[in-house]
Amino acid sequence: VSLHCPSTDETKGLINSNSLTKMKKSSYLINTARGDVVVENDLVQALESGLIKGAGLDVFEGEPNVNPKLLNFKNVFLLPHLGSATEETREAMGLLAVQNLISHFNNEKYPSRVV
Repeated sequence: VSLHCPSTDETKGLINSNSLTKMKKSSYLINTARGDVVVENDLVQALESGLIKGAGLDVFEGEPNVNPKLLNFKNVFLLPHLGSATEETREAMGLLAVQNLISHFNNEKYPSRVV
């Protein structure tokens, strides 16, 4: 199960004990979305009980802190929120910020409005 959703009232806690019990025992949970989409204590319990096979997390519920129990699993892969860390993506992000500034000073609609 790979998560790619924003953090909203509807998605907070989307992955919890209830949803984890519906996954196959051979499943891996991959979260590159937002940390609060996964209830980490429920994930820890699922991993401890063998309910799922493993997890890969690029984001964490209590960022920047990582649930210390997640550090003890050999079947859990933790990354420091590097999902967008390619050279091409970072360059595009910088150019988009410049375009937003230009649009602002020209009284034009922003190409990408961040709220």
